[in-house]
Amino acid sequence: MPAPEIALTQRFQSAFTAAFGPEFADADPIIRPSQFADFQCNAAMGLAKRLGKKPRDIAAEILAAVDLDDIAETPEIAGPGFLNIRLRTDWIAAQAAELAADARLGVPSPASPDTVVVDYSAPNVAKEMHVGHLRTTVVGDSIVRTLEKLGHTAIRQNHIGDWGTPFGMLIEHLLEVGEDSAEADLLKTDPNAFYQAARGKFDAAEAAQEAGAGTPGPEGGDFASRARQRVSTLQSGDAESLRIWTNLVELSKQYFHRIYDMLGVTLTDEHLAGESSYNDLLEAVCTDLEAAGIARISDGALCVFPEGFLGRDEQPLPLIIRKSDGGYGYATTDLAAIRHRTTTLGADRIAYVVGTAQELHFQMVFSVAREAGWLPEDVQAQHVKIGSVLGEDGKILRTRSGSSLRLMVLLEEAVATARTVIEELRPDLPEAEREQIAHDIGIGGVKYADLSTAHDSDYTFDLDRMLALTGNTAPYLQYAVARIRSISRKAEAQGITAAAAPRVENDAERALALALLEFGPTLTAAGAEFEPHRLCAYLFSLAQAFTSFYEASPILKESDEATRAGRLALAQLTEQVLVAGLDALGVNAPQQM
Repeated sequence: MPAPEIALTQRFQSAFTAAFGPEFADADPIIRPSQFADFQCNAAMGLAKRLGKKPRDIAAEILAAVDLDDIAETPEIAGPGFLNIRLRTDWIAAQAAELAADARLGVPSPASPDTVVVDYSAPNVAKEMHVGHLRTTVVGDSIVRTLEKLGHTAIRQNHIGDWGTPFGMLIEHLLEVGEDSAEADLLKTDPNAFYQAARGKFDAAEAAQEAGAGTPGPEGGDFASRARQRVSTLQSGDAESLRIWTNLVELSKQYFHRIYDMLGVTLTDEHLAGESSYNDLLEAVCTDLEAAGIARISDGALCVFPEGFLGRDEQPLPLIIRKSDGGYGYATTDLAAIRHRTTTLGADRIAYVVGTAQELHFQMVFSVAREAGWLPEDVQAQHVKIGSVLGEDGKILRTRSGSSLRLMVLLEEAVATARTVIEELRPDLPEAEREQIAHDIGIGGVKYADLSTAHDSDYTFDLDRMLALTGNTAPYLQYAVARIRSISRKAEAQGITAAAAPRVENDAERALALALLEFGPTLTAAGAEFEPHRLCAYLFSLAQAFTSFYEASPILKESDEATRAGRLALAQLTEQVLVAGLDALGVNAPQQM
């Protein structure tokens, strides 16, 4: 059951072979949707250059060789050599019938499934997740959901910040306030407050030391010294330090899960792969790079100078693998992670869903990993660049005090706003159902607004727009699903049964069926390019096609029984595709709105 552009591509490539020889068998027919027909073949211009003929002459030769009798009407040559193609309505109907009978809804199974490692979310232990974590979390989760629907193996990796310098001060602060204290409980409810308290104490101690006024004790310069020493003690494997560190991580995990549960993302503890998990591999990374002649000592630090990377002074830019004080940085951990993901996890592709600011870092890490042989040429590593969430002033969204906006606050506001609307519009629904609908609309609206924007672009956070029932929003799509489900409930109450195959005859039915046939190719493209916004654009256009169909083609009011049953089948197929697409985005579709 090939989608229209796939079926047309196959027919035109056969025509290229017949008309121009076997060397043209793989030429791209460039099948695109057209405002003048259903599709357009735009290959004549490119082939004309290769064959040294006029494009319209090439189009005529293609037209003479192509066999589309069972798929389309005879194409028309337009302009400089475009071939306009109108598909046969009975062929569209047959494809729609096959789609309705296909459990995968036209999504092709991959000939060779990939193992794809997706690194996303990555919050820091003992720090509250802020609005910047929203995009890395929901984009990454949509990518893994999409890959799994396509039939690939997606390995989730939550590369949390759970190691390094800050943990010295965090452990010392926890020891001073007491592990069973009310302040320690902040790690579960407001981890940023706990972190800021530790940071404030550390900074005050630093200032006291510089002023020569440091005195032993929690508030004196001794705290900073003890915090630094605690880092070394922790990284050397001290049992007591590791116990406290483990407690810090466990408390933070409880907070992470509250956010993940609120968002409905699929990350669990088994997906945690924090910086600490690579600690024992870091020395080998340095040793092996140095032994291979890839890394060398520069100003006391072990560095790699990957080819093609220059600083502002036009001098080779170093990637520091081991600091001059013997410590390791992000680059070392990321190289260890790549090595683990290719050799142990067997990755065919690796996606890093991380902010755009890290682009240079990942380019250099990938380059070094390639040179070291840890990232083979047949393994794709891609930085899925994430843009920023902006406020109405066009700047990164923050609180009035200038600090990063807490993610939980933002999500709770979205649900509360949706709840206000639901309370007003549907007071007839039970309390629990209104609460669930408000959650689905509020969270779905926030996630969809993010996902419908190209991931490397910034977007403005506008809650009113996100929750609007019109435009390219989650509520618009959710309402389309709810409307179809309402129709189905009424049909069942009236004893009306859907036909086995959708009805595809008039223009509105035909346009909706054509849109449904594009689900498989769109989902495939979204997974191949790690671009959820492609799927969002498709679902929006599908919902629009359904709205046009519903207005032009009555279902329950239709007097002809066969027509009514066929239209009901077409509507229910639309519901299935919309729900499957929204699920790939991680957006729930309420039963009613």
